Amino acid sequence: MPVTSLKHSVATPTTFSQRVAVAVGASLLGLCLVYFAGFSHIEAVHNAAHDTRHSAAFPCH
Repeated sequence: MPVTSLKHSVATPTTFSQRVAVAVGASLLGLCLVYFAGFSHIEAVHNAAHDTRHSAAFPCH
Protein backbone atom coordinates (compact mmCIF):
# COMPACT_ATOMS: atom_id res chain seq x y z
CA MET A 1 0.00 0.00 0.00
CA PRO A 2 1.58 3.34 -1.00
CA VAL A 3 2.15 6.00 1.61
CA THR A 4 0.70 9.34 0.68
CA SER A 5 1.05 12.69 2.36
CA LEU A 6 -1.06 15.75 2.12
CA LYS A 7 0.65 19.08 1.83
CA HIS A 8 -1.28 22.03 3.08
CA SER A 9 0.06 25.43 2.29
CA VAL A 10 -1.76 28.31 3.88
CA ALA A 11 -0.40 31.79 3.39
CA THR A 12 -1.29 34.13 6.20
CA PRO A 13 -0.35 37.74 5.67
CA THR A 14 1.32 39.46 8.58
CA THR A 15 1.52 43.14 9.14
CA PHE A 16 4.66 45.05 9.97
CA SER A 17 3.43 45.71 13.50
CA GLN A 18 2.87 41.98 14.08
CA ARG A 19 6.40 41.19 12.93
CA VAL A 20 7.81 43.93 15.17
CA ALA A 21 5.81 42.61 18.13
CA VAL A 22 7.14 39.08 17.59
CA ALA A 23 10.72 40.37 17.21
CA VAL A 24 10.47 42.45 20.39
CA GLY A 25 8.95 39.54 22.30
CA ALA A 26 11.65 37.13 21.13
CA SER A 27 14.37 39.65 22.03
CA LEU A 28 12.97 40.16 25.52
CA LEU A 29 12.73 36.42 26.07
CA GLY A 30 16.32 35.98 24.91
CA LEU A 31 17.57 38.77 27.16
CA CYS A 32 15.76 37.26 30.13
CA LEU A 33 17.34 33.87 29.46
CA VAL A 34 20.82 35.36 29.11
CA TYR A 35 20.36 37.44 32.27
CA PHE A 36 19.08 34.42 34.21
CA ALA A 37 21.93 32.16 33.08
CA GLY A 38 24.62 34.80 33.51
CA PHE A 39 23.68 35.92 36.99
CA SER A 40 22.21 32.71 38.32
CA HIS A 41 23.38 31.55 41.73
CA ILE A 42 22.49 28.02 40.67
CA GLU A 43 25.91 26.68 39.75
CA ALA A 44 24.64 24.12 37.22
CA VAL A 45 22.78 26.77 35.21
CA HIS A 46 25.70 29.17 35.22
CA ASN A 47 28.21 26.46 34.26
CA ALA A 48 26.01 25.18 31.43
CA ALA A 49 25.79 28.67 29.95
CA HIS A 50 29.51 29.18 30.47
CA ASP A 51 30.39 25.93 28.71
CA THR A 52 28.00 26.73 25.86
CA ARG A 53 29.71 30.08 25.31
CA HIS A 54 33.10 28.40 25.20
CA SER A 55 31.91 25.70 22.77
CA ALA A 56 30.63 28.44 20.44
CA ALA A 57 34.05 30.19 20.60
CA PHE A 58 32.42 33.20 22.26
CA PRO A 59 34.72 35.01 24.68
CA CYS A 60 33.12 35.36 28.07
CA HIS A 61 35.95 36.51 30.32
